[in-house]
Amino acid sequence: MNTNNIKPVKRIAILTSGGDAPGMNAAIRAIVIAAQHYQIAVIGFYAGFNGLIDYVSMPLGVKDVANIIHKGGTILKSARCPAMKTSLGIAQATSTLLKEKIDALIVIGGDGSFAGSLALHKQWSGQVIGIPATIDNDIDGTDFTIGFSTAINTAIEAIDKIRDTAEAFERIFIVELMGRNSGHITFNVGVACAAEQVISFENFAANNQATGEQEKLLTLAKEIKLAQANRHASYIIVIAENVWQGGASVLAQQLQALANIDCTACILGHIQRGGSPVAKDRILATKLGVGAVQSLIAGKSNIMIAEQNNAIADVALPTAIMHQQGVSESLIQAQENILALTAQRLC
Repeated sequence: MNTNNIKPVKRIAILTSGGDAPGMNAAIRAIVIAAQHYQIAVIGFYAGFNGLIDYVSMPLGVKDVANIIHKGGTILKSARCPAMKTSLGIAQATSTLLKEKIDALIVIGGDGSFAGSLALHKQWSGQVIGIPATIDNDIDGTDFTIGFSTAINTAIEAIDKIRDTAEAFERIFIVELMGRNSGHITFNVGVACAAEQVISFENFAANNQATGEQEKLLTLAKEIKLAQANRHASYIIVIAENVWQGGASVLAQQLQALANIDCTACILGHIQRGGSPVAKDRILATKLGVGAVQSLIAGKSNIMIAEQNNAIADVALPTAIMHQQGVSESLIQAQENILALTAQRLC
């Protein structure tokens, strides 16, 4: 790379967009501290791309991020921004960046946030960098996204408590987990919590939804009845959101109607997004934040900063949002062919 042609970066804008993820604050902190090290000014925009459109911002210095690494959420707030799907919204965002004399924009978020970055990059000549932050872990090209590890731990803690109640009352619980259209959370949590059943996109993809659900219901009913006959003290089913029509509540109703099986549905919901980030997310966010600033200085743009095999890597933004990176096949096979069968024999 010819460094003589690299334009100096003097002012960086950062924003957090889309669903919040534990560790976003750690990423903000790392960017600000790294920028100061390289004598670069940082401007933070509020509520995602809305801050660019509405021109709501604040300068960020080291004192502003001195005590945020352990905090969930994001000090810059986050939001969806439908206006970024319109030419007017993109024009307004571009105008703000030009008025503020921004050289580079760092977007901390998921695929929707990166899509907005790509749209903006077509109208604005500044550098654009993405940092993957979503509990869903559904961004291609990075081993993990910021927030995923904390969401896993939060769900595990919740299900461990649910297991205590299930054991005490010999109950069946159906626990619905977040992930949008990805089974990363569901499979990892299901295995870690020794769930008797894991229902996710990776192992339940019927060509005909109604027929597939009916067949799965019959299988579930048979296995639950077997467990009850053998006085299996508790029975946990973890299910990914959006994989079953109507979710965990409807599945519980269907099992009751089909086989008189009394189940309790428990939807963990947004509890999985909150809380203090675990060490893994704090460290990942710090590495990616520093890497983003260093990539900007090197003249890079239109990329996502990723971690691959414990090393920082660049991934083209269009590649990052392709949704081709699924749950580990070895994890799926272990659950389906060994762990689930063992649970049935223990019944």
